[in-house]
Amino acid sequence: MKFRPSLLLALAFTAMVCMSSCTRNYICHCVISYSGQPGLPDTLVQEYKIEDTKANAKSKCTANSSTASNNGINTVENCYLY
Repeated sequence: MKFRPSLLLALAFTAMVCMSSCTRNYICHCVISYSGQPGLPDTLVQEYKIEDTKANAKSKCTANSSTASNNGINTVENCYLY
């Protein structure tokens, strides 16, 4: 069986597109809550865009999650890919 050059080129292009990791825009959703004393702000929600592969975007987003305490005020920030 003899393959035509255009068919081989089309197959190579399709394989390259299927094997490459595509970068997309993802939204990182962070919920920030405060506790420990009266009069603290309500829960805040912040969102920001990440342009990367899904796995990298997820790791960058969850890396922003944190917990902190200062003078009896507890701050919890939970981030997840939206």
